[in-house]
Amino acid sequence: MLAHGYGASLLEWNLIWEELRSAGHRVIAFDQRGHERSTLGHDGAGSEPMAVDYAAVLEHFDVTDGVLVGHSMGGFLAIRAVLDYSDVARRLRGLVLVATWAGRIYDGAPQNRLQIPMIRAGIIQRWMRTRTGALLFGAAQCGRRPSPAMISVYRDVFLRQDHAPLLPVVRAFAAEDHYPRLGEITVPTVVVVGADDRSTPPVHAQRLAAGIRGARLVTVPGAGHMINWEGADALVEAVESLAAHARDGQGS
Repeated sequence: MLAHGYGASLLEWNLIWEELRSAGHRVIAFDQRGHERSTLGHDGAGSEPMAVDYAAVLEHFDVTDGVLVGHSMGGFLAIRAVLDYSDVARRLRGLVLVATWAGRIYDGAPQNRLQIPMIRAGIIQRWMRTRTGALLFGAAQCGRRPSPAMISVYRDVFLRQDHAPLLPVVRAFAAEDHYPRLGEITVPTVVVVGADDRSTPPVHAQRLAAGIRGARLVTVPGAGHMINWEGADALVEAVESLAAHARDGQGS
């Protein structure tokens, strides 16, 4: 099950879902609440209702041995869902946390101290409508070699969202702190981060891997926050490793 990041859509998984399907996996990708084709619903876009959505999707598709892959906001919400809703953890064989954090997003991330208040004020959204703004903000999400194609797709999807109703979840990124509870996560976990990610620097991934018992940390050289495109192979390998771990466990 693939859960995308803030301001994006399920299209961010276009480089990995066919690989996963070819490997024999059933792939479920969905637009997060308030993004693209998903409505806000009566409860709005807070972290609690969005975490509940994970439980609803898993139940709807009757998932009993899934691997949940959460990128950026998608990983932040996955952590809350696993911690607060026991039915989520019960339905998972593995968890892949990608370029994400467990709250306190400003810690060790100077770029977030600038870009998140600008998103909340609507400045980034207006800036992204200019060619220069789109190039600069898009490049800031990439690694060492920003791809014009990635930046273009990211800009188009980001600008299609109505960001004002999404601000409650943006505020939650900094206001919530789930790091002290990471030890409660028992789902086998792989944490993946780009070495050059400035939005969720490796320090967050290191804290996740250290806090979740048995978690494996994978750092992708040269990749930035758009690791869903820049490090697609690493994400496929992470899913495959958890599937193999489950098979080994069943056979032992």
